[in-house]
Amino acid sequence: MNLEKKSLLGLTLDELREVAKNLGMPAFTGGQIAKWLYEQHVKSIDEMTNISKNNRDKLQERYRIGCAAAIDSQRSNDGTIKYLFPTVDNKFIETVYIPEENNRATLCVSSQVGCKMNCTFCQTGKQGFDGSLSAADILNQVYSLPEVNELTNIVFMGQGEPMDNLDNVLRAIDILTASYGWAWSPKRITVSSVGIRGKLERFLNESQCQVAISLHSAIPEQRAQLMPAQKGMGIEEIVALLRNYDFSHQRRLSFEYIVFGDFNDSLTHARAIVKLLEGLDCRINLIHFHPIPNIRLKAADYKKMESFRDYLTSHGIFTTIRASRGQDIFAACGLLSTSKKIEMIRHEQKEI
Repeated sequence: MNLEKKSLLGLTLDELREVAKNLGMPAFTGGQIAKWLYEQHVKSIDEMTNISKNNRDKLQERYRIGCAAAIDSQRSNDGTIKYLFPTVDNKFIETVYIPEENNRATLCVSSQVGCKMNCTFCQTGKQGFDGSLSAADILNQVYSLPEVNELTNIVFMGQGEPMDNLDNVLRAIDILTASYGWAWSPKRITVSSVGIRGKLERFLNESQCQVAISLHSAIPEQRAQLMPAQKGMGIEEIVALLRNYDFSHQRRLSFEYIVFGDFNDSLTHARAIVKLLEGLDCRINLIHFHPIPNIRLKAADYKKMESFRDYLTSHGIFTTIRASRGQDIFAACGLLSTSKKIEMIRHEQKEI
């Protein structure tokens, strides 16, 4: 991708109008560019045929679309597809397309290259942190997806912590939900977070998207063993903040809970969840753990997960066991990592 030119992808309607104005074009040209970008998904400025050739040339001198096709893909036995996308600064991220029943399809997008949070159970955290994505990088995962027209939902549950890149995540969401953009309803977008003080509250105030909180244990000391972020914003503080918002209508609150065998799957842990979330309008998604190298945690027995689910449901917390998708291609929850792919690609480039 050409770093000398700025990306049009990721610019708002007002910013595109400003681009047109600065290049000596009529203000309405900014609206035309927005339609070509966000409605037609053009791959080159030359495709913007209702803009004069002279103005297209001006635009191309300073700007590019900012999209880039995936450079690799893997298809799972269950139909899940994992894509490897380049970023504007020549790094790489993984994105997972998950087709479902009833003509539904979810895209799991990344917000960072690697992650700072370093959760014990997550392969992405073991990769380390190599930078936050621009709004163009985030949107490109949608824009350049071969199955873009099949999408019904987007989840920010890929690589990275969305709240740690909040400005670009909010910008991407604004464009996805704007009338000039993709015009998606916010309820089709879910943003996951471990909880970051100040950032989570800002997200709750500035967006109407669905919220998913990484719980994994309702016992603070144990959650801290799994997630260093617990020390920055504890789960009790997170829940206290969430109680200030209404999740009884269109906006939904969920908690993600990876179930580890003989670690967080006992009746004691289930009771702690019930106590923590009492009276809060929410649901819990139980997730099967996919072991990663050099980690002693193990997967819980499915029967134990079912008993755990039934206990929570019987105590007023709607709970489901999330189906595991793409495990055979390392696309399931907690398995995304581009570190080995980056090494491989750099090695190939040196050989060339």
